[in-house]
Amino acid sequence: MGLKRNVSLSTALRYKGQGPMLTFVLHRIGGLGIAIFVTTHILASFLGGKGGVFVNGIYENWIFQLFIFFCVLFHAINGLRITILDLFPKLIEHSREAIWLEWAVFLPLYGFAVYVIVRAGLGG
Repeated sequence: MGLKRNVSLSTALRYKGQGPMLTFVLHRIGGLGIAIFVTTHILASFLGGKGGVFVNGIYENWIFQLFIFFCVLFHAINGLRITILDLFPKLIEHSREAIWLEWAVFLPLYGFAVYVIVRAGLGG
């Protein structure tokens, strides 16, 4: 028997978990994005012909590349933060600071990648 929770959608959307909840959700979205990327590669190789060209067009699109790079980079950096906190339990009390450090590393790296991908995508 599962747990019965009386939480409405509006209540759930108002939850203010802040940094830890945001990284939790983005980590899951990142994993899903990576799975989508791998699936498109597998589909492109199996379909071949016009179907393969169509699927290649999807993952070669610069907007899709921005999404995938966000997913991979955030998933990797957040996973590294989780691993470090798991290996050194005394650091868990500094979890929020670790999240700030994670964002301080992620944003410049992703910003540079956005610049490069958009510039190449727009023909610059």
